[in-house]
Amino acid sequence: MATFEGSMVALATPFKDGAFDEAAYRKLIQLQLAGGTAGLVPIGTTGEAATMSAAERARAVQIAVEEAKGKAKVIAGAGSNATQETVDNVRRVRELGADAALVVTPWYNKPTQEGLYQHFRAVARGNPGFPLVLYNVPSRTSVDLLPATCARLCELPEVVAIKEATASMIRAVDLLEACGDRLTLLSGDDFTVLPFIACGGKGVISVSANVAPRMIADLVRLSRAGDPQAAGLQIKMNALHRLLFIETSPSPVKWALHKLGLFGPEIRLPLVPISAANGALLEAELSRLGLLA
Repeated sequence: MATFEGSMVALATPFKDGAFDEAAYRKLIQLQLAGGTAGLVPIGTTGEAATMSAAERARAVQIAVEEAKGKAKVIAGAGSNATQETVDNVRRVRELGADAALVVTPWYNKPTQEGLYQHFRAVARGNPGFPLVLYNVPSRTSVDLLPATCARLCELPEVVAIKEATASMIRAVDLLEACGDRLTLLSGDDFTVLPFIACGGKGVISVSANVAPRMIADLVRLSRAGDPQAAGLQIKMNALHRLLFIETSPSPVKWALHKLGLFGPEIRLPLVPISAANGALLEAELSRLGLLA
């Protein structure tokens, strides 16, 4: 089974006049590949998958696969709050050429731990031999995938990694205690790259990499090497991470990509562009980091 480690980006999705802007999307992916990004994660939360049509989501995965061309892994978002729909979504991204599927815990339904286990088991059984990356983000889904349940899921060969977005180092250590090296741990929070890796993580699925791919790739590399420079880089980027979540993500990162000349400013309702005041703060930070021309 393939391994998924290093600096990976939760790709934002550009829109133009209401439609998926494929040219801008390719440009973003090319920037990521040039910046050392090891994995592309299309149609996740940052990619506004919830407001994209099935055809748009399929096209976004297809383009990511085309552009990656063996230079980076493609882990396509495929989660749903309906188990059979998730099985079908994973099968679809597999057919499109993705290397793995990112499968978020079902939202709104609020399943028990047994329900979560049975959900992921059904997804794995429905897609034998295809790698699954679990995604735990309680702030979005109102359900927490606990280490004991992850240990049970490690019985399934398809389950290879978890994007853990609780920002808890206790959780990282608990996952290692429960799963050992059977499950690759990936941080789901840019704020915690260094400490998460220090606690046994192997990388990050990053929002900030959209605008600073080289810096995030360097942060992961230095952190994994135990280089003391990692701490300085984590601190240097902290304000950027904070500002990219100053309003509901991905509104801030899409505004930043617009300022960098990569995207138009569009975001789909019910999300709206960030306020002018917060935009000014983010622009100043992009300038301080040398990201603006």
